[in-house]
Amino acid sequence: MLVGSGHRDGTSQYRRLPTEGEAVARVLLVEDERALLRALAMNFAARGFEVIEADTGSAALAAAAGREPDIILLDLGLPDLGGLDVIRGVRAYSRTPIVVLSARTDSSDKITALDLGADDYVTKPFSIGELLARVRAVTRRVSRPEPVDVVRVGAVVLDLVRKTATDPDGGGIHLTPTEWRLIEALVQEPGRLVPGRELLTRLRGSADHVDRSYLRIYVAQLRRKLEPEPGRPRHIVTEPGMGYRFQP
Repeated sequence: MLVGSGHRDGTSQYRRLPTEGEAVARVLLVEDERALLRALAMNFAARGFEVIEADTGSAALAAAAGREPDIILLDLGLPDLGGLDVIRGVRAYSRTPIVVLSARTDSSDKITALDLGADDYVTKPFSIGELLARVRAVTRRVSRPEPVDVVRVGAVVLDLVRKTATDPDGGGIHLTPTEWRLIEALVQEPGRLVPGRELLTRLRGSADHVDRSYLRIYVAQLRRKLEPEPGRPRHIVTEPGMGYRFQP
């Protein structure tokens, strides 16, 4: 059963009544296109989320501060405050995961959103299945109690504590210290788009004044060592103009 209510700050709330003992995650949907907002609200509520709706940036900031959502889905093109301003406002005090939704195709907008602290970016139009998968990936990363010690990249086993990589035949694969820092940054957050600037900071201490080809070179080396088909990578995936994503 779905129930709804309105609030003085311009937001509305939509939720499915949970069964006894069921945990409910709270999602803040920020979208000024009413038809899309309602469709998203219905889909998330039907899947057990408590949904808060906001159609302006100011309403989004009020809801983020007052309702403590578990995740925020944020359109960049809002009628008052822009989505980038909302990210800045939320990141001033909170690490609540933010997934940006936008029809903008300019990679500079995506890069700016990620650099400001967004966790992922989905370009419109998108399928509800893709969006839910991104939400699951982001929430898994945030809710994971501690870093993993051993992970598989295809058939290769990485021991992140001992710094060993083992192929399917039991042989060792040599990774340089820089390659270890890069693969650790990716595999510790499976499914998350990790911005290029963040990876460069992990590798060099700063993303400033660094040629982006530096990062591409090390990604290519990792693929040659870890991917079954380096020319068609399945696990270390490029998001053009933005960064990289590890797909288990």
